[in-house]
Amino acid sequence: MEIKNRVVVGYKNGKRLKGFTFDFTPGKEIFHVTDPQDDRKITEVSTNDLKAVFCVKTFEGDRRRKSDYALENLKKVPGLKLKVTFLDGEVLYGTTNGYTPGRRNFFLLPADKNGNNERVCVFSDFARSIEPIP
Repeated sequence: MEIKNRVVVGYKNGKRLKGFTFDFTPGKEIFHVTDPQDDRKITEVSTNDLKAVFCVKTFEGDRRRKSDYALENLKKVPGLKLKVTFLDGEVLYGTTNGYTPGRRNFFLLPADKNGNNERVCVFSDFARSIEPIP
């Protein structure tokens, strides 16, 4: 059985691509995203061009929504607590079990439980800073 992941691909240049992927894994250089309305339309994506891959609940996210980072709730969740600041100024808070400095990418579980992101694959080369949260 194939697992279809709903994603919003965030490119370094600011472009966003919404669709479904069956073949994304962090170690791959290339993966594919199908159009949400027409699964015959497939876009090949190079991970070298990416800021992050956002695994989302819906495609109707609201970029103007203010995130609700309940940092005190992070204390109850296992894993390394991080603040990621991207080069474009976007900030994410969350937990991970897969980050080590120098690693190309890692998955972050967002602290904003009411947000649209379920998990985010962060590409470290587009992060201005990756800081542990005490």
